[in-house]
Amino acid sequence: MQNQITAVPENGKETQAQLSAGLLRDALWADHDIPADTHDGHDLALVSVWVGLVVWCDGVWFWWRAGWDDRRKRVVYARHPTTEPSRAARRVAFRYADLRRRQPAWEVIDDLPSAASLSTCEGTE
Repeated sequence: MQNQITAVPENGKETQAQLSAGLLRDALWADHDIPADTHDGHDLALVSVWVGLVVWCDGVWFWWRAGWDDRRKRVVYARHPTTEPSRAARRVAFRYADLRRRQPAWEVIDDLPSAASLSTCEGTE
């Protein structure tokens, strides 16, 4: 099951960005078996999908890093309207698959610090 971390505004109502991000997260899980977390604040919401794949949402658009333009030395972004969360999820799923091919989960896990190294860094034995 996916984790959902939300911060509801002071008025207690979800923002459009938060609602849209939740729909994208749900579509990623239901249609593509891709777990994701949502986070929101300051009228934006994020859908954290994979290392290097975070989808931003302002309630009108989803956008995410889609690659790198080597000639211009700039990040290339893709965007999709929030009115079509299932289609956006399909596009995000393609990017997810590409990133998974380039960096498998075991490489990500191997890169994490071990509990032993963390305790040494914190000064505890």
